[in-house]
Amino acid sequence: QVQLVESGGGLVQAGGSLRLSCVASGRTFSNIVMGWFRQAPGKEREFVAVISGSGGRTDYTDSVKARFTISRDNTKNTVYLQMNSLKPEDTAVYYCTGDLRTLYGGSYYQKYGMDYWGKGTLVTVSS
Repeated sequence: QVQLVESGGGLVQAGGSLRLSCVASGRTFSNIVMGWFRQAPGKEREFVAVISGSGGRTDYTDSVKARFTISRDNTKNTVYLQMNSLKPEDTAVYYCTGDLRTLYGGSYYQKYGMDYWGKGTLVTVSS
C-alpha cells in the first residue's frame, strides 16, 4: 500500500556527510509516519530516526543524536536523512520505513518495526 524508494547511499570517509532520500507513493504522504532503520553486517536491525506526518516531531537513537537529522518535504513526498560526522560504525544498509499508525517513540519502533519498508541503500564509511 505504501511504496518506498531510497537513494543517496555510497562510500564516504569518516567525518564526512551524506544525505539519504526516500520517495513514498501509494498514500497521502502527510498521513505517513516516516522513519529510517539500518542494519550492519552481522548485526540486528536498528532504529535510527522517525518523523511525524507534519514533520513537527522527531526521535532518534542515541548514537546518532546531534549528527543525523531527519526531515521531510510533504510537497515532494520525500523524507531525508542528513548524516554528518559519519563514523565507520555507521556503515550499514539504511532502510526507509513508513507507518500509517500514530507516532510512537524510538524504543517502540526498535521493538516492533514499522509497516512498510524500502529495499535499502548501502552506506559505507571508511576510516
